Amino acid sequence: MIEWHRHLPDGVDPLMVDLGAGATLPAAWARRWAADRTRLVIHDPEAGWISGGELLDRSEAIAGRLDGAGVRPGDRVLLSAESSVRLVVAHAALLRLGAVVMPTNGSYQESEVAHVVADARPVAAIVDNPTWHAWIERARPGTIVVNPDVDLPDAPAPAHLDAVAPDAPALIGYTSGTTGRPKGAVLSHANLLASVRALEIAWRWTPEDRLVLALPLFHMHGLGVGLHGTLTVGATAVLLPSFNADAVLDACAEHEATMFFGVPTMYTRLTESARARELQQLRLCVSGSAPMPAELHRRVEEVSGQRVLERYGMTETAMLVSNPYDQERRPGSVGFPLPGLEVRLVGDPAEIQVRGPNVFAGYWERPDANLEAFDDGWFRTGDLGANDDDGYISIVGRAKELIISGGFNVYPREVEDAVREHEAVLDCAVVGEADPEWGEAVVAYVIADRDISDGEMKSFVGDRLAHYKRPRTTYRVEELPRNALGKVQKHRLESGNVLPAEMA
Repeated sequence: MIEWHRHLPDGVDPLMVDLGAGATLPAAWARRWAADRTRLVIHDPEAGWISGGELLDRSEAIAGRLDGAGVRPGDRVLLSAESSVRLVVAHAALLRLGAVVMPTNGSYQESEVAHVVADARPVAAIVDNPTWHAWIERARPGTIVVNPDVDLPDAPAPAHLDAVAPDAPALIGYTSGTTGRPKGAVLSHANLLASVRALEIAWRWTPEDRLVLALPLFHMHGLGVGLHGTLTVGATAVLLPSFNADAVLDACAEHEATMFFGVPTMYTRLTESARARELQQLRLCVSGSAPMPAELHRRVEEVSGQRVLERYGMTETAMLVSNPYDQERRPGSVGFPLPGLEVRLVGDPAEIQVRGPNVFAGYWERPDANLEAFDDGWFRTGDLGANDDDGYISIVGRAKELIISGGFNVYPREVEDAVREHEAVLDCAVVGEADPEWGEAVVAYVIADRDISDGEMKSFVGDRLAHYKRPRTTYRVEELPRNALGKVQKHRLESGNVLPAEMA
């Protein structure tokens, strides 16, 4: 078992850690907003700053409208809109009402929207894309579809506002997965609150912090960490509708920010900026949603002075593991289990399994998937891990992505790290292709400054890794298929081609 006590500040007794403080996110938020109505909480470029009192009143009004339209506790409501104060208000209203939020990627096309709607059967949808109105109506006729202002008739707020139980479902997050249709992970109010409280302790998050948040609010990183954390600890956040390096640095300077959360691609763009040194003013920079190459860690520190803190989480669990705040933030590692979490490595290769108050109970209406997902109460993440002599955990690959070539196990991440060292390679993804002789052959897809022959790459990697890990074939591509958070979608790579999105 890997310990989590190393995240605690000096003098804190682990027995005194309460990950359920506040009971639920909406109850904790409402109390904070009512206690200091004038305190500014959220900013966006269009609306400016909004106070706790405004959040309290506006979310209560929208909750009343939704209740008047027939939305009841436990009903699912799809939510998809650009990051903004309007979205925050609508999200808060749904949680206060006891509805189950379905955060949905705004870049989805009709078939993807139809799958989510048909699967979870929402009674309402709050969306900012007019095209989705027709898509949702076709997928589920009679669904209430409104814009983020929720232009429904006013009605009194229900008596059950902020009264939802901690074990009630709060959110259904659809996992991207690597194969098949996405599954809905059902997270309770207690799950979401426990994750935030653990981060509050581990990252020393306080009401004095101000976060610049350019991550989308349909994903656990932006929503479950950035927004939920800010509102729960009583901090403030500056929302940006999309990522732009200059916009992020401008916001950090103008609003005297202390924190930035991003994905590796964002940090790459920031290091390319002549203004990268401005990141030095921040107390904490966090990276997640995709592995951060060790070289990028070093580059960020070199050009900005920031030692990025990398962490690890999943839709099904929110946050799980983090590099420590006060100790070494080790490149290539995701650190130690967060407060309250238990992590074990099982099997050969070793799968990361977890349990704790933030871990979901199961997938929406997927009993077979739930049986496969748990091992005697431990959630099987599907990620392969290792821990070093100091206890730092590293992610070495996905169990489903494991390549077995000639009876040998090959972890794509290890090969990718080697391929990236090639002077012409800008980025890469390594996968296995069916091979009649070896079972699977290792192949590399590279974005490169020039063509690289199969022989050259074999020789290059062969100088760094065992012979069976050398890519049999190297494909040069213009881009790697990624989801909205920058994670490579390897199931869209096939025989030298990138499959179009509709085939993914």
